[in-house]
Amino acid sequence: MPVAEPTEPKPRRFPALLRKRAASFGYAFRGVWAALRTEVHLWFHAAATVVVVGLGLYLGLARWEWAAVALAVGAVWCAELVNTAIEAVVNLVSPDYHPLAGRAKDVAAGAVLVMALAALVVGLLVFGPRLWALGGIG
Repeated sequence: MPVAEPTEPKPRRFPALLRKRAASFGYAFRGVWAALRTEVHLWFHAAATVVVVGLGLYLGLARWEWAAVALAVGAVWCAELVNTAIEAVVNLVSPDYHPLAGRAKDVAAGAVLVMALAALVVGLLVFGPRLWALGGIG
């Protein structure tokens, strides 16, 4: 009776895929940390986030209010991170001043401003009535 040759097990793709996904999260966190270390505007957003979360906990926001606040905060952070990335790429490809490079940076900064103003409106709608009722406004 012939003896079957041992076969090598097939390599598992799933663990390798998980390692790659985990590494991509690591790169993303590294990017956020790098931006936090170098971008003063992001420090302001971080401080504002802490204040908003603290105020939300103090006021006992409803679930839908937390959802609106979380989306607004997240959108501002995303806009600021994208702005930072655009500025870095523009500086890389156009180290000297160029009007189009300036326009790209201005438009990216404008996107952050628009999102921050929208987040301010969300904050006024969510926190305003509660603070008014407490006598904190006016």
